[in-house]
Amino acid sequence: MGARGAPSRRRLAGRRLRYLPTGSFPFLLLLLLLCIQLGGGQKKKENLLAEKVEQLMEWSSRRSIFRMNGDKFRKFIKAPPRNYSMIVMFTALQPQRQCSVCRQANEEYQILANSWRYSSAFCNKLFFSMVDYDEGTDVFQQLNMNSAPTFMHFPPKGRPKRADTFDLQRIGFAAEQLAKWIADRTDVHIRVFRPPNYSGTIALALLVSLVGGLLYLRRNNLEFIYNKTGWAMVSLCIVFAMTSGQMWNHIRGPPYAHKNPHNGQVSYIHGSSQAQFVAESHIILVLNAAITMGMVLLNEAATSKGDVGKRRIICLVGLGLVVFFFSFLLSIFRSKYHGYPYSFLIK
Repeated sequence: MGARGAPSRRRLAGRRLRYLPTGSFPFLLLLLLLCIQLGGGQKKKENLLAEKVEQLMEWSSRRSIFRMNGDKFRKFIKAPPRNYSMIVMFTALQPQRQCSVCRQANEEYQILANSWRYSSAFCNKLFFSMVDYDEGTDVFQQLNMNSAPTFMHFPPKGRPKRADTFDLQRIGFAAEQLAKWIADRTDVHIRVFRPPNYSGTIALALLVSLVGGLLYLRRNNLEFIYNKTGWAMVSLCIVFAMTSGQMWNHIRGPPYAHKNPHNGQVSYIHGSSQAQFVAESHIILVLNAAITMGMVLLNEAATSKGDVGKRRIICLVGLGLVVFFFSFLLSIFRSKYHGYPYSFLIK
């Protein structure tokens, strides 16, 4: 039985081999080589990603914001693989560019990056970098970018969307606003830690000392405290500061003005009703003060009992101040609220 069974098994194996297609061996070999190549390519991507992350972590250990030129930008931000988010500030900090807004935004950006770098939640999922126009002109051209400063988020996968560009003109560039935007785009929450600023405390101490010294010197005659004109001036200064948007500036931290990088034209009035420049609030303050002065002169001309000619001159000056500066104020309002139909003297 054993002798007769062995040839039968050999004949069966021969039949099985004859049933295999003759072209299947090259196909199996090709499939094996393809699997090996895919596995090697995946391993290569993992090694490249590990090298990029290691390099970024090394840079972050030395500086919370690292500068990039065109080559570094294309390697670490544009080219895959990438499993980290990158916040990039496009700016122009060289003195010849005369971009004061860029310097102010850079200070806030530095505060934000330091808050992330030295927090307990710091990890390799988020990095902060900077591209200066004079060091990466090709990057600005590649992104069709014509203004600075600009903040962009480059996600781990895919291209940046519209929301990945920070709306600086509407929100301002305060570190807290940037942190909120980053949390919306990356789910990384950064608690902003600002360095201590004692200028406000020192100013308050000097003011208290000045007032205390004045009261001490005039301790035998404190009738000036009951001076209505003095308190009226103080009240008006507070009203002018609040109605001109100084509190909004303090909260949002907008730039002082905007300089067009193409023609060098400086804009002191923001074109949107949702934002303003610091210079704009100063202009509004002066206009409100001029209108108020005109109203005071009109009231003085109507209530005083002096010479009629003098009262007439005061009345005309007051009326001129109210008419001209109110027209100027209304024209600024029309330029910000597009479509507003009314104007007066100045369009």
